[in-house]
Order: sequence, then structure tokens, then C-alpha cells
Amino acid sequence: MADALAPPTVPSAYNQSLGGVNPDWLNKGDNAWQLTASTLVGIQSVPALVILYGSIVKKKWAVNSAFMAFYAFAAVLLCWVGWAYKMSFGEKLIPMWGKAGTTLSYKYLLSQAVLPASAHYHKDGSLEVGNLTPLFPMATLVYFQFVFAAITLVLLAGSVLGRMSFRAWMVFVPLWLTCSYTVGAFSLWGGGFLWQWGVIDYAGGYVIHLSSGVGGFTAAYWVGPRLTKDRERFPPNNVLLMLAGAGLLWMGWAGFNGGAALSANLVASIAVMNTNVCAATSLLVWTCLDVLVFGKPSVIGAVQGMITGLVVITPAAGVVQGWAALVMGLFAGSVPWFTMMVVHKRSSILQKVDDTLGVFHTHAVAGLVGGLLVGCFAEPTLCNYFLPVTDEQGAFYGGVGGKQLGKQITGAIFIIGWNVVMTSIILNVIRLLMPLRMTDEHLLVGDDAEHGEEAYALWGDGEKYDMSKHGSTDVDMSNHGISDDKRRPTVTL
Repeated sequence: MADALAPPTVPSAYNQSLGGVNPDWLNKGDNAWQLTASTLVGIQSVPALVILYGSIVKKKWAVNSAFMAFYAFAAVLLCWVGWAYKMSFGEKLIPMWGKAGTTLSYKYLLSQAVLPASAHYHKDGSLEVGNLTPLFPMATLVYFQFVFAAITLVLLAGSVLGRMSFRAWMVFVPLWLTCSYTVGAFSLWGGGFLWQWGVIDYAGGYVIHLSSGVGGFTAAYWVGPRLTKDRERFPPNNVLLMLAGAGLLWMGWAGFNGGAALSANLVASIAVMNTNVCAATSLLVWTCLDVLVFGKPSVIGAVQGMITGLVVITPAAGVVQGWAALVMGLFAGSVPWFTMMVVHKRSSILQKVDDTLGVFHTHAVAGLVGGLLVGCFAEPTLCNYFLPVTDEQGAFYGGVGGKQLGKQITGAIFIIGWNVVMTSIILNVIRLLMPLRMTDEHLLVGDDAEHGEEAYALWGDGEKYDMSKHGSTDVDMSNHGISDDKRRPTVTL
């Protein structure tokens, strides 16, 4: 009788009392937002950039380009939980690197998130700001930082589409993540020397975009160019799908910059607003420049302007005012446009390196512009909300602002230098083991030669057009509504 009157047992996962899976440090709103933001950033890679890459390239490279992004996303995740996360956000090994280690223990993943090297001290050794300890579990933080790492490799891939050997790419991804990305992440975000010095990179203008742009340009140099005819003419195979991928990228950026606040707070809100203001402004500026100079608005140009706007605001989104975001949009739509449309055509160095999607301009140049502009427009109150070094501000506000701009320049030089050197070393080691570039025979054919697959099945169940099969008089084309004299004798893919 007593058992019949006892209240039903509630699984501990749904028990509202503190402890267990609902510890007193857990903020469910922050955790829910961070998981949502992580998903939005993940969507930027899979499917957004998978779709964009597969659509913006020549038809024969649609599968290869999309697959490079798809592979990188999966490969980075396993490396991240295996060793790379703690190299980026763990305990300090040296001032620019954390100690490697796995993150797969459930006790570790369910403990409160913390960046153990992120405490900042005054010159006299007294604590200024303690360790960053978000109000959600390590599992959430590890995954959120993973999607940032993954998209960096996916962006870098844009420089070497249409000729890099897929086998070489398979080896390059884990090596570059381990030896290059983790250094920038720890130095600027994880508590390394640039974080301690006070260089501002709110959501990855340097860690993600400057490093991917410089790393991609360096990789393009070592891998070598596409075939001459592909460099001369490389039309998108599906402009509408390209726009769909670009649209997903834009919307996903709310998680990118909004999630960088590591909390569902006011900083996240202003970051999302600033992100969209800057992106829209940059898109319109780029389009207007295309109309004024070339006489026609370019869809690809509009996508590039959107991307540069998103990149430029990224290092500043949570620490600048709305009017500053608009001004940064003006720079985002004009400076990379000028380097791509004017400087590139006059520079022998830029002409020599075959950067397939112009990642150098849309990410390296734009990331550098954003990093320098945050040194101008960082607002003092917003900086104190978020940054480990108190009383920072941009040059526009006077005082110590001039020093901040100097810090931003120094941070950029370090990221550029490290990525040029490390990317070069990695690729030269790989080419001792295998070719970096596909053979000319594979470059002529494309996807079918490299993967045995094609993006578009133009004839029947995917087979190529073959006169012995499809051009024979034994085939009654009238059954398909096609008269004999309208049959195509050959198809050039």
C-alpha cells in the first residue's frame, strides 16, 4: 500500500533540483544559446560552404570542391577532441601554445567550462580579471570552438580548389590544424601572449580569417596553378545554388559573432546587429562599385561583398557601436574590392599565385582591415564588458587608443608570419610523400578522374555520353520526343 502511494520516480536528467545534471553554475539560457550558435556556425560549413563551393566552381570540379569542405569538417572534429582543443584552450605549455590532451571523458565534458590560461594579471602580479568560466559545460564549449576551427580549414580550401590532390588535402588538414590554427587560437583567445597583451579579436578576424586567407594564399603558391584554360575561364555551374549557400553563410554568422560572447547577454545582441549592418553595407558598396566601374551589377561580386562585410566586422562585432559597424561596412565593400579588382591585376606576385576563389582578398585583406579598424573604433564600455584587459579602447576615443592600434598591427604581423612559415613547412613535408597537385590528365577531366563521380548525370544513370550507346540508329529517339535530326552527335563536358 505504501509503495502504491509513493510519488513516481523522475529520471535525474529532468530533476529540477540542483546537483547532478542541473548544477548551480549551469545557466540553461546560456547553454541553449551556445548550442544553437554552434549549430548555426556548423551550418556555415555543412551545408553552406559545401553548397557554395560546389556551385561556384566549374562544372567538372563540383564534387571535388564540395567534398574538400565536407572532409575537412569531419577530420577537424576528430583531431579537435583528440588533442587540438586543449592545444588551443587548455593549460599553457608555452606563451603561444596549450598542452595537448583529449576531451572525451564524460567527467571533463560535464564539468563547468573554463579557459584555464585566460586569467589576466596586473604588472605587479595581482589578479586583474580571473579565468573565463562560462555558465555551461565543457561539452558545449568544446563543440562551439570546434565549428570555428572547422570553418577555418574550409575557408582555406577555397584557395586551392580545382587542382589540389585530395590525398594531399587529407594529410594537410590535420597537420595545419595542429601546427597553425591552434597557435593562433591559444595566442589570441586561449590565454596566450597576445590575449594577455590585450590584442582584440572578438570572434576571429585574425584567428580564422586572416589565418585562412594567408594560409590559403601560401598553399596556392606551393600547390601550383590550375590549367591555363581553367584560370582563363572558370564560370559557376549553378549561380542560384551559389546564392543559397551564400545566404546560409550570412544567416549562420549570427551564431558566429553572437555566440562569441559565450553567453545570451547584451554583447551577443549587439554583435548580431552589428554583423548584419556591416554585411548589408558592404554588399551594397561592392555592388555599386561594380556598376560604376564595369557597368553591370555582379551576383558573384555581391556575394564577395557580403562575405567581406561579415569578415571585417568579426573581430569587432561585440565591442563597437552601430555607427562604427556601418563605417566598417564602407571599408569592407571598398578596400577588398580595390585589392581584388585593381591591385591584383597590377601585381606580378598576386598574378603568379592562383588563388581560386580570391580568399586572400575576401578573408586575409578583409580580416586585416577589420582587425585594424577595431583598433580605431573599439568602444570603452563595450570593451570592459568582454575583454580580459580593462580600460581598453580604440584610437577614435583617444587616450590609450593609439597603443591599441599598435597592438592590433603587431597581432596581425604575428598571425601572418606564423601562417606563411608553418603552411610552407607542412606542404613541403607532404610533397616529399605525395604530389600536392593532381596530374594534368586528372585536371583535364575533373571529378570523374579524381573521384569516379560527377555532380550532374546528364545522360541516363550517370554514364557519359557515348556515341556507341546514345548515338546509334538502333535507339528510337522519337520515343523520347526527339526527332532524329535533333540528336546531338557529341557533348563537351
